[in-house]
Amino acid sequence: MNLIKSLLLSFFFIFLSKTSFSQTETPDTVYTGIYITSIHDIDFKQKEFTVNLWLWLKYKNKDFDFVQNLEVPGAKTVVKSFSTIDTTGNKIYIIMKLQCVMKDSWQINSFPFDRQKLRLSIENSQYDSRSLIFVADTLGKHYDPRFTVNGWSIDSFAVSTKIKAYETAFGDDSQPKPHTEYSQFKVKIGLAREAMGLFFKMFIGMYVAFLIAFACFFIHADSIESRFGLSVGALFAVIGNKYVIDSALPESSSFTLVDTLHGLTLVFIFGVIASSIYALNLLKKHEIKRANRFDKYASIILLTIYLILNVYYIWDASKA
Repeated sequence: MNLIKSLLLSFFFIFLSKTSFSQTETPDTVYTGIYITSIHDIDFKQKEFTVNLWLWLKYKNKDFDFVQNLEVPGAKTVVKSFSTIDTTGNKIYIIMKLQCVMKDSWQINSFPFDRQKLRLSIENSQYDSRSLIFVADTLGKHYDPRFTVNGWSIDSFAVSTKIKAYETAFGDDSQPKPHTEYSQFKVKIGLAREAMGLFFKMFIGMYVAFLIAFACFFIHADSIESRFGLSVGALFAVIGNKYVIDSALPESSSFTLVDTLHGLTLVFIFGVIASSIYALNLLKKHEIKRANRFDKYASIILLTIYLILNVYYIWDASKA
């Protein structure tokens, strides 16, 4: 009987020790660092960009095999041009050269005074957060300060880690519910567009069209053909300018600065046309002085309000 009790107690203590070990078991840590050598081929219309980078990882568990199991969520293509593995000591050290074509979302409400966030993240496709946790290596620089992004300037750069939740078990029937979590190493790069040159390049046609319509006020009110010819021509020029700019931008359901400025210009050109019609009616009533006076005040009021609204919307977009 004593022997049976001893065996039962032994099994009980073994069970407790195994249970406590499983409860205190922690995921392995992967120290991860990145150094970006270039960002190029920013395709604003297709919402993608290309990034060249060095990625290194330090960990103990040989089963992780990042050469085969590296996952870059959001990447269109990933090309590993170089990789080396150092297994000396009790840690594995991997460094690899990657070129990733990333898909991202653009915020175009303030275009061309927009600021964009480029995002890059990595995961291990085989091991979830119960087995693997990323820790960011924050020593040193994360990008080459000598490289430039054409038309942009880098105003922020941050590396971090997080737990990414997926509401699926990826077909694993052993999971009690369709929910898995993976550790994720994240890079976020803030870009500010060098906007002023691009702004004048894209909107100069619109402003010239408005000035052509505005020139109607300096044509005598009885030259109705000249007035309406200039105004209607300016109207179509603004519409054409908007279609040219829209063709270079991704589709958006929101009302952008491009829409605001073109819509504003169309409204004020219509105001010029309406003023011409009113001045013509005064002229038909033989009120020449009143028609001339109306043209003078209408031109000042329309131009002043148009300039104030343009300055306001452009300033608001540049500060967003």
